[in-house]
Parts: sequence; structure tokens; C-alpha cells
Amino acid sequence: MKRAPQTLLPCLVMMAAAGCGSGKKPAEAAPPKVGTVTAEQQTVPLTRDLVGRLSAYFSANVVARVSGVLVKRTYKEGDEVKAGQILFEIDPAYYTAVLNNNLAILAEDQATYINNRVTAERDHKLLPIGSVSQQTVDDADAAERSAAAKVKADQAAVETARINLGYTRVASPISGTASQQQVTQGALVGSATSDTGSGGTLLTTVERIDPLYVNFTISAADLLTLRQARNVALAHQSDTKVQITLPNGSPYAEAGALDFSDVAANPITGAVNLRALVPNPKHDLLPGMYVTLRITLGEQSHVYLIPQQGVQRDTVGAYVLVVGPHSKVLRKDVTTSESNGNDWIVTGGLDSGDRVIVTGLQGAKEGDEATAAPWQPPPTASPAGTGDSNASSAGSRPVARNP
Repeated sequence: MKRAPQTLLPCLVMMAAAGCGSGKKPAEAAPPKVGTVTAEQQTVPLTRDLVGRLSAYFSANVVARVSGVLVKRTYKEGDEVKAGQILFEIDPAYYTAVLNNNLAILAEDQATYINNRVTAERDHKLLPIGSVSQQTVDDADAAERSAAAKVKADQAAVETARINLGYTRVASPISGTASQQQVTQGALVGSATSDTGSGGTLLTTVERIDPLYVNFTISAADLLTLRQARNVALAHQSDTKVQITLPNGSPYAEAGALDFSDVAANPITGAVNLRALVPNPKHDLLPGMYVTLRITLGEQSHVYLIPQQGVQRDTVGAYVLVVGPHSKVLRKDVTTSESNGNDWIVTGGLDSGDRVIVTGLQGAKEGDEATAAPWQPPPTASPAGTGDSNASSAGSRPVARNP
């Protein structure tokens, strides 16, 4: 077999090249597809996330008000107790003896008073007939008055002794949960002394933990900014709601309400003390716990809710890309205040009706065209591994929602 001439191969290559060049020009790339949301002004709750510490609604220290040996504890630690319920007993022997002695002194002085009164009455009858002098009558009246005053002093001493004897039975001052005892049976306890100013021996503590207080602070500068903002309407103190998140991250079922706002700022920290009252019927919350709380201070109007993935940032600040007239991609610098769920609250820079790009941002270039379609947020709960990464760029999404 004869081989084709070697000069034939370059000709074939040139003919093939000429044939390829005779076709039409390749079509231009289609504009990128993007998912958008339509911005509309809304009114949203004005919230702040803070950290607070829980404290008991009522808390009372149960202390010894007389000295003596502790002989009995009459409650079970951790149980609910009522106001006036006896919790401890101190040896009453000494105070019983003091009371009995004062009663005897009172009886003696009462007898003296009766005798002096009878003498004074008799002298008053004898004075008109000259059997006694005026001085004798005056002395008898003075003795009667002195004896009456002594009886009153004795009565006060008896009452004091009776009170001290009553203090040997230590009662709960409030209703609540009684904590662990601080001293045991047989210990010597002391009373408060006016000379040193020291208190009596602490026996236990009773706390009422339903409801509970949650104490927290807010920056005075932040609070002033909120009060001066035009589009912010702060709620009345009693209408300011508080929602607690437990230390394990789970939300607390009961909502609280603000019940105290200090009138002065701390000069060191620049913060204002606030306090909320939170129901605690199941005693899930305990005094001393630190919790995260979200406080709803009021409402913020004329703002836009934009999904967080649609708000970008660079050295200039926050901005969004919008699909403008003739499907052109435009940049708009915006002002954001805080997050609201999965959205940013945009307070400035947008106009109602702007189509903000949420997905497809990688292909969208400022000044180029883009094909916009309403964005549909992904399902909140879907089986693992079944989600479509491209699903978020299709479908439709309602305008910015009003929570």
C-alpha cells in the first residue's frame, strides 16, 4: 500500500480550520440568577440581650435573739415553712426563772401600792377633823404615787422577761423555703448586743423563691440613645417584658416583667440598675443563678428586616446589593442596629420596594445585570443530608415579616 503524500496532511488541517471558522459567534453568558427579598418598612420589638442574676423575692435571716444553748430543731431542712412557725428552741430555764422572779417582785410591789393607797385615803378622811397634819397627808400621797410607779416598772420588767422567754422559741419571720441549719443542737448561741452592734447567731435562712427577682444593668448611654431615637417607642415599665434563657441554653417557660428601674446611673460603671419579677411556680430557678435574658423595651418603627446573609460589610461599612432598574445590580450602604432572629434590623439606607439580593451574591457584580427571583427561606426543620444547597435561590419569599 502506498502512503499518502506528506504534503496532504497540512492541507487537511488548514481546511478543517477554515471550516470551523465559518460558524457563528458563541452566545453571550446569561445574567446570573439571584434570590431577592422586597424591603418594606415594619415595626419590630426593640430587644436587648443581657445577663442577670436571680435573687429571692423575700429573704430573711433567722437569728438568735436571746443567748443560751440550742436544744432542738423543729423543721426539716429544705422544707416549706409558714410565717410564725417554730424552727428552733433555746433552753428556756434561765428566762423562765427571770420571769418568775419579776412576777414575784411585781406582786410584792402591788401589795405595797395597795397599802399606801389605803393609808392615803384614811389620812384624807382624818385631815378635816385635825387628827393628822397636812404634811402627813402629803407624805401618804407621795408614797402612793411612788408605789404606783414601781408597779408599772415591775409590769414592764415582767413583759420584757415574757418576751425573752418567747424568744427561746425561734419562729420563721416569713413564709418560704428554710435552708440548711448553721448551728447544731447543743451549740451555745448569742443574742444581738447593743454595745458592739453585732447581730445574733445566724441559725438558718428562709427565702421565698416564687416569684424571683432578676437583677441586671443596661448602659446609661444606650438607654439615653433609645429614649432620644425618633423611631423608638419605649414601653411603660410594667409593660416591659423579660424572657429568660436558662444556663443550659433552654428557654424558660414563664415570662417576667420589669418592676424597677433606678433613677441614677452608677458613676463607676456608667450603667443603670434594672430589676424584673419572674414567676417561679416549679422552683426551676434558684437564687444566685446567672441567666441570659432578653428584654423587650418597646417597639422600633420604620425599619427593614433583611436576612443576615444579604447584608455584607467592607472597610466602608455595611451594605447590600439590590436589583435596580433594567435589572442592574446596585450597591446601597445601610445602617444596621441589631439582629432579630435570622434577620438584621436595617434602620437606614434602603427604600421601600428595594429588591435586596440574598442568594447568588458570588455571581452578582455591581453595574452588571442579574435575573431576580423571589427568595424562599429554607425549611426550619429538615432531615440531615436531604437539603438542596441551591434550593434557597428559587421559589418565593414574602416581604420582610413583622414578628
